[in-house]
This record gives sequence, structure tokens and C-alpha cells, in this order.
Amino acid sequence: MTALTAKVAEPSPPPPPQAGAPKRRGVELALLAGAVMISVLGHLHVGLATTGRIPDPADRYAIGLAAAALLAHLAVRLRAPYADPLVLPIAVLLNGLGLVLIQRLDATTPGHPTADDQLLWSALGVVLFVLVVTLLRDHRVLQRYAYLSVATALALMLVPVFFPAVNGAHIWIRFAGLSFQPGEFAKILLAVFFAAYLAANRTALTGRRLFWKLRLLPGRVLGPILAIWLLSVGLLVLERDLGTSLLFFGLFVIMLFTATGRIGWIAIGLLLAALGAYAVGTFEPHVNSRVDDWLNPFASIERGEGPGQLAQSLFAFGAGGLLGSGLGHGQSFLIGFAAKSDFILATAGEELGLVGLTAILLLYGLLVARGFRAGLALRDPFGRLLATGLASIVALQVFVIAGGVTGLIPLTGMAMPFLAQGGSSVVTNWIIVALLVRLSDCARRPRPVQEAAE
Repeated sequence: MTALTAKVAEPSPPPPPQAGAPKRRGVELALLAGAVMISVLGHLHVGLATTGRIPDPADRYAIGLAAAALLAHLAVRLRAPYADPLVLPIAVLLNGLGLVLIQRLDATTPGHPTADDQLLWSALGVVLFVLVVTLLRDHRVLQRYAYLSVATALALMLVPVFFPAVNGAHIWIRFAGLSFQPGEFAKILLAVFFAAYLAANRTALTGRRLFWKLRLLPGRVLGPILAIWLLSVGLLVLERDLGTSLLFFGLFVIMLFTATGRIGWIAIGLLLAALGAYAVGTFEPHVNSRVDDWLNPFASIERGEGPGQLAQSLFAFGAGGLLGSGLGHGQSFLIGFAAKSDFILATAGEELGLVGLTAILLLYGLLVARGFRAGLALRDPFGRLLATGLASIVALQVFVIAGGVTGLIPLTGMAMPFLAQGGSSVVTNWIIVALLVRLSDCARRPRPVQEAAE
């Protein structure tokens, strides 16, 4: 009896540490090889289709793209070995396809080549990706710089107001022959601030119940929410940039819903966004003209002035059909100067068809889903919200741009992530991918023994 009692009283051994997900760096390397191969074959096909011969810099293009992919892979293998194996290959493939489409459009606009510049910006983006993955060992460090992030973001968003408008919008800074779109970088800083603010105030966000399901938030919590709404509307007025305003406000509403789990915030956010868009779309001439083009994209044809950009985009999608006309055989360059930026998705739709366009959109959907998955697996509130916010940035951009060029919503003037021409955009999206890699590495990494035993 004594022996039995002693045996029962013995403390149980500590639980084993939680098993982490497999590293799968070999899978990532194989997928990267496939992404590089698809991009190089597209590059060769465009040269053969437009000039009848293999492009001269084909070998340098292949070596450069492969070297950039390998450098990024080595950084992940050494510094983030448990990262999601799909995030980096998707980014490389989208960036490679973007270079192919821009090269194809360069062939029909010889006076305005941009593929070489885009390649340099992509290389800079990969370098920044490596630096972020290497130097940022713990994403929770960013939480300390929440208010510095929002102050910097506000400064970046306000500076373009003092520079001349480009295509009707004050979103660019042009100096000494260089152009820079600071709003692209501001969205990352705002995601960091929103994640830190909501993580710190998640208990207060429940509010005090008034009646039924209506809750009253404290003033210190409600104040920043109203300020964000007013800021987004103010940006729309000052910069005449519908896309950026929708992106910032949509980002905050999504993260607010993630922090509280209350569907009412989505309804309130949609209502406030609709009110702001209606007011500015009615009284601001530049935004009003875009709304008119959206309501009647063929009005210029009826007036005998020829098709506008949106009409040409719709024609391009219609001409592409199911399988497309083939790389280099379309006419989407007729859209004009925006064919390589705002409307590059029309080129993909015309020359790759519905099948190719669906594949591209599925790549974006998979990238967003892996970001959300990392957020669900993270154990700290800041990390969960940051992963959700970064993935939502990509999702919102794709929705706003794809919706604009297909006539679903008014045009916004934003750049399709990785695909479109734009140095600021491609660099920013590589930083987003680096942060998602770091967050997914933390989410999939095995838990220490002490933490698993708690």
C-alpha cells in the first residue's frame, strides 16, 4: 500500500515540446526552380513572338533571376528555416511574370522601355527581402515602434501633396529625374501601427453594451477609429487617390474585425467608406470623372472620340477568350501609357486568356491564404494582427485593381503587386513577403520545452 501510494504521488514527467512543422526548404528550392523556368520560357517566347529571334540578354536574364531567387532562398534557409515554403516561390513567379509582360509591352512601345528599370527595382526588392529576413529575428520588436511608424506613415502620405499632380493625382514625388510613391511604404508602417494599437487595446474594443448587440466604445478607443476615417477621406480630397484611401480604410476595418471578431465593424466600415466615396465622388472633379467612366465606359465611343482606357481594357479581356491570343500577339498596348501599370492585367487577360488570368489570381489568393494561415498559427496578438494586415494589403490591392480594370468598381490608379511597372510598388511588396516569411517561420517553429509545459 505504501509503495502504491508513493508511486501515485510521483510527479508526472513534463510534457514533450510541441513538434514543429517540417522545414521543407527542399520543396521551396524545387518550386523556385519551376518559377524561374516559367519566367525564362515566357521571356524567350515574347522575344520569338515579337522579333522572331531569341532575345539577346536571355542568358543574363535567366542567370540574374536564378541568382536572385537563390540568394533569397539561402537567406530563408539560414535565418528562417521553418518559414512557409510557398510564400517565396509565389513572389518570384509573380515578379517574373510581371517582367515578362512589361518586356512584351516594351516591344510595341520602343520609345519608352521600362523592363530594365523594373529588373533593377526587382533586384533591389530582393536585397531588401534578404536584409529584413536576416536582421529582423523577432517580429515583436516592431511593436515597440508603433507611434514612430504612424508618424512616419503620415509624413510619407502628406509630402506628395506639395508636389505637382501626375495624371491628376498627388501620389508621386519626382526629383532629379527619379520618381517615388511614398504611399506604397506607408501601408506597411500603418499595418504595424494598427497591429500594435489593436493588440494593446483588444480588451477595451468590446465596449459597453447599450441594448441588443449595440455597444458603445470608450472615447480613447473610438477617437483613433474616427481619425482614420477622416484621414482616408482627407487623403482622397488632397491627393485625388481613390485606391490608396480605400486601401488604408479597408486595412483598418479588416484588422479591427480580426481583433474583435464582431461583424458589425464590417458593416460600419462599409457604410463610412460608402459615405466618404459618395461625397468625394460627387464634389471632386477628378474622382467624379472616374466614376462617370465607370458608369458608362463606352461614352467616348458614342461621342466619336474613340475608346477610352477602360473600354480598351474590356475589349482586351473580350479578345482574350478562354486561352488567349498568346504572349506577344495581343493589342492591349492600345490602352496607352497605363498598359504597363494600371492595366497590365488586361494584357494578361488578352494574351493568356481566362485560364492564364485565373492562374495569376489563384497565385495571389494562395499568397494571401498563406499569410492568413501564419496569422492563425501565431500565439501573440501583435503577430496575428500583423500577418492578417499584411495579407489583407495584398488582397485589397488585387481586388481594387482587378475590379477597376474589369469595370466592377471605378478605376483607382494603383499598381498590381509584382506584375505592374513601378519601383516603389515592387520594393514594398518584397518587404511584405519578407515579413510574411518571418511571421510564418515564427508560427511553424517548434515551441520550447518551458512554453509547452505551461
